[in-house]
Amino acid sequence: MSHQSSKREPVNSGGANVTGESYAEPPAARLRRRGGRQNGRVIILAATPIGNLGDASRRLVETLGRVDVIASEDTRTTIQLLSALGVENRPRLIALHEHNEGAKAAEIVELARNTDVLVLSDAGMPTVSDPGYALVVAAATAGVTVTALPGPSAVLMALAVSGLPTDRFVFEGFLPRKGRLAALRALASEPRTLVFFESPHRIADALADLATAFGPERRAAVCRELTKLHEEVARGTLAELAEQFADGARGEIALVVAGAPPASASLEDGVARVLQLVADGVRLREASTEVAEVTGLGRRELYEAALRLK
Repeated sequence: MSHQSSKREPVNSGGANVTGESYAEPPAARLRRRGGRQNGRVIILAATPIGNLGDASRRLVETLGRVDVIASEDTRTTIQLLSALGVENRPRLIALHEHNEGAKAAEIVELARNTDVLVLSDAGMPTVSDPGYALVVAAATAGVTVTALPGPSAVLMALAVSGLPTDRFVFEGFLPRKGRLAALRALASEPRTLVFFESPHRIADALADLATAFGPERRAAVCRELTKLHEEVARGTLAELAEQFADGARGEIALVVAGAPPASASLEDGVARVLQLVADGVRLREASTEVAEVTGLGRRELYEAALRLK
């Protein structure tokens, strides 16, 4: 990349970049000085540690120490975080969770016209499988600036340590409780690496369904208790992992699954295989799934093409 096309700001070792801006400078102040907002103050989404308190950034600690208002997923967790980090500031705390976000968003946006509002989830970045999305939409609609303090992310950490391709990936959030197998089959032909969240008491069934939908030989990683004392990354095929975690697991879990391999057959050949299985007594849907797992072709595409030819 040429010097002219680079967007990175050169830095020195003194905690500031060459423009003289301190890394510890409040993001709201920096935005105002740069003219980065039209009116009012700002809403700040802040990533909090996902298990190791030492991952709290200097910017997070500084911001916790100066803001007057914090909207958080669980105010009790925020109080504990302030105490653990030695922050003496006692801001106004507003509960912002999945059950009240729609009602609270407008109130918080109005507060942000007069004071900076810090938004926290219990762990990681707000809006990523956590409250905050509706608030950001409301703020954008109202013309209130939203910025973020980057930090710990279970999604990116799991992806990085999984040993699976990281150049292109899809985050699917928590696996559905109902209709999980059907939802996974719809993703079976996705070529990008997939990242899921799952609860410890459902991990065994989830891995079994993944093996059924994606094929037992698909590579995957179970990333458990990331950044914590008992951190574990188990790598293997879906069949191997399903057996390893048949009795469940403890802690927070992120699942990383390899994308579908390139198709090894043409659609015409795949449809012919499906129709042959149907002629042998296999139901069309099951035949389409079986051929999709073997060839890498899309199950829905096979099903619909075969249905037209029946």
